[in-house]
Amino acid sequence: MARRKVIFMRLNRFVAAAASLLIWSSIAQAQLAATGQARTPDVTLAFETMGSTRGLPPIIAINGGPGLTHAYMVQNDLWQRVAETRQVVFYDQRGLGRSVPLVHGAPQTMDAQVADLEAVRTALHADRIDVVGDSFGGLVALAYTLAHPDHVRRVVISDGLPGLKSVVHPMPEIFPDLELEQERNANAMPPGKARDDYNFSTHLRKCFASPEVADRYLKDFHDFGLNSTVEEQVSTTIAPVDFTSRLGSIAVPALILTGRFDVNVAPLTAWRMAQAIPGAQFHAFEHSGHLPSFEEPAEYFRVLMDFLSR
Repeated sequence: MARRKVIFMRLNRFVAAAASLLIWSSIAQAQLAATGQARTPDVTLAFETMGSTRGLPPIIAINGGPGLTHAYMVQNDLWQRVAETRQVVFYDQRGLGRSVPLVHGAPQTMDAQVADLEAVRTALHADRIDVVGDSFGGLVALAYTLAHPDHVRRVVISDGLPGLKSVVHPMPEIFPDLELEQERNANAMPPGKARDDYNFSTHLRKCFASPEVADRYLKDFHDFGLNSTVEEQVSTTIAPVDFTSRLGSIAVPALILTGRFDVNVAPLTAWRMAQAIPGAQFHAFEHSGHLPSFEEPAEYFRVLMDFLSR
């Protein structure tokens, strides 16, 4: 009888876990339905909103990449929780996801990224916004804040960087064996989506502090909208961009976040930014790599909302 009870309890836990996965998978899919558009001369940008403003500026979350949609950011309920009290806005960057087609010959410069974010803000009819930039999105957030300080209430840089030239990227030194294995495996595959997805998923695995959390994140790996052509175009054009020398002119409240074990954008990068921006706050997540919003979502939520609600 006791054995049957244990089996029954385990079965219940399994069913609950499976149901939870299905629920969050459904939520993630629902979040990817476009709810608005912002038009520019080059592209019609698709964006989605969650929650309502409640008299506060919307939070525009800028995903990383380059060459990705924001799908990788909505693999848990973090932003659902934020949207309970604030409006959250995601948008697909030019040439990606539903923000296609792009006018032939349209630039993939940082100025274009800034203009696109400004178009989203205008489409939202928001005089001011809170900006949360993740990874490469942090670079876009810095660029926008420097270009449009009057429209930014607060800025959050999450495992971001001030420029490719200033980033501390120890991943090859931390994972020399996995880097070589990835290169060999990728070279054995024909160019195309399968190889791109393999490279991205392998890169993501190295971005986590916990292998177990990485397994959980990648267990149901699906298409995160990677476009290697756009990735290469953006990376090439923004290579000279570096805002390190201008960080001291940022006058809006800033929060700089990093995972203590981020080997993609090392904490030293975040620390230097926090020291350069007047009055900036710095917070390191002690059990995270490059994605603390997934590895430590409760702590991430607390720190983020504490800063944005002041």
